[in-house]
Amino acid sequence: MVTKEVTVGERIKNYLLAEGLKQNKIAEKTGIGTDKLNLSLNGKRNLPLDEYARICSVLGVPADTFLKEKDTEE
Repeated sequence: MVTKEVTVGERIKNYLLAEGLKQNKIAEKTGIGTDKLNLSLNGKRNLPLDEYARICSVLGVPADTFLKEKDTEE
């Protein structure tokens, strides 16, 4: 079975959806262009480290929040 690796951008996108947050509001608060943010969150553009840091800061989450998948097995 082949599993697709989820990108950091896709993890952020899933977080925004779960929290009911809009991409355009995050783009506005971070100063990242809406188009650039959208491409990054859909895995079509690499997310630069400085943009990642700004997103985490705006969301109020630790920098390592989206770096790896949460363990689903306990």
